[in-house]
Amino acid sequence: MREFLGKSVYKGIALGPVVVLKKQDNLIRRKGIRDIDAEIKRVEDAILTAKEQLKKLYQKAVKEVGEANAAIFEVHQMMLEDSDYMESIHNIIQTEMVNAEFAVAKTEDNFSELFSNMDNEYFKARSADVKDISTRLIHILEGREENLMSGTKSSIIVADDLSPSETVQLEKEKILGFVMVHGSANSHTAILARIMNIPALVGVPLDLEKVYTGSMAVVDGFKGSFILEPEKEICELAEKKMAEEKEKRKLLESLKGLENITKDGRKIKVYANIGSVSDIGYVLENDADGIGLFRSEFLYLGRNNFPSEEEQFKAYKQVLQRMAGKEVIIRTLDIGADKQAEYFQLGKEENPAMGYRAIRICLKQPDIFKTQLRALFRAAVYGNLSVMYPMIIAKEEVEQIFHIVGEVKEELEKAQIPYQCPEQGIMVETPAAVMISDELAKLVDFFSIGTNDLTQYTLAIDRQNERLDSFYNPYHKAILKMIKMVVENAHKYGKWVGICGELGADLKLTEEFIRMGVDELSVAPSMVLKIRKVIREINLL
Repeated sequence: MREFLGKSVYKGIALGPVVVLKKQDNLIRRKGIRDIDAEIKRVEDAILTAKEQLKKLYQKAVKEVGEANAAIFEVHQMMLEDSDYMESIHNIIQTEMVNAEFAVAKTEDNFSELFSNMDNEYFKARSADVKDISTRLIHILEGREENLMSGTKSSIIVADDLSPSETVQLEKEKILGFVMVHGSANSHTAILARIMNIPALVGVPLDLEKVYTGSMAVVDGFKGSFILEPEKEICELAEKKMAEEKEKRKLLESLKGLENITKDGRKIKVYANIGSVSDIGYVLENDADGIGLFRSEFLYLGRNNFPSEEEQFKAYKQVLQRMAGKEVIIRTLDIGADKQAEYFQLGKEENPAMGYRAIRICLKQPDIFKTQLRALFRAAVYGNLSVMYPMIIAKEEVEQIFHIVGEVKEELEKAQIPYQCPEQGIMVETPAAVMISDELAKLVDFFSIGTNDLTQYTLAIDRQNERLDSFYNPYHKAILKMIKMVVENAHKYGKWVGICGELGADLKLTEEFIRMGVDELSVAPSMVLKIRKVIREINLL
């Protein structure tokens, strides 16, 4: 028996035989060429073929994981049309006089390195998408057929890593679990695993040469453990846990369509936090009432220039249409701190978490802000949109925001562009905002408490600093008193309050928050039904 520990991306239990998927070594040889136009034509033909393949994968994924999560294959199609990506391939062919395969491989290396070097985990994971589409192109150029991987029987899939394409090509009904040597908890493969309710681990330190197809194994997503050739007792325990988890899932599934209402009749909105359009399927799958935090900065990261108004409008419109009338709260740009984009030219800061970020950038560079607001207000016509502004510390900031909003509305009216002014709220994530929340409540439509930043600012602890983990206490009385104060001040002026930070998903605090009067909890999609279960068991009388 051998046990290996990794990072869990879906907490479940699996027991069964292993299938090891090893990628073929794909050494791309550099070859000189004479006919540049012919080589570029090869690339263009390969792209057309790739798009056809991706359409088919999209259709398969829609059936298995829903439309929104299948959107990754639409994203891959768009990436094949990306001007920077295509120009890179063309330039390498033209300037180095080399074969198309080598040009694609070199472009892949450059782009995936760009994503991998980002601090943000979500965007680090996007390097896998670049590799996926590049590998697809190279295989087409080399004349290889797609490898539709599938086990002959229900199996635990063990691999170095899997691209979204490879994951979707697997036969879902035959997958017991995923175990990856590499990969990220934010990768599309991880997202798909969560959607499909398949136990999955990443970052498991395996030597794939010493793991054999057919050997028995246990995947424990609760412990983050992968056990090869488990003893009889371990297998029996795993089977027992699997039966328990199956029963729990049934109970949670039975809560779909039910209200988030306490036994004494208090209704709570349970929303979901997401980071991109592709996460919406997971929101709907878990029956969230709406989206309480949509991080718009994903549109700004991983690129070399600002997203246009039209690009933003299309993304926001897509979110609203897919949510079909359910409320969507979009947070305006929160670049800075741990989310950096070089073209913003923010410069190095000693303490970026407390530096030039979020609303401060928007107010100092109103052109960036106005572009986003125009896109948001135009998109509001297509659904139930609310907008919230992050990192507020003073009522003067809110007044300045509303002045800019007024200018945006005038511009849209002058241009005769249809728009709608959404509800506007602020994130309460600074002690300053807490202390003047009575004044701020008079100005805005709602509050959303960002407990992650509020905790770090209140406790004077950098939440990115691992050495301070033992000092970081989100249950500190000061934090809970602040939340209560914000709720009381908001309700005094008839405004509602939500929590969108990590504390919102803490089941130990759910009842306390409801007793405080919190109106909405916004959590990871996987927590929605768990929160609903707790709410429906509470009696405040």
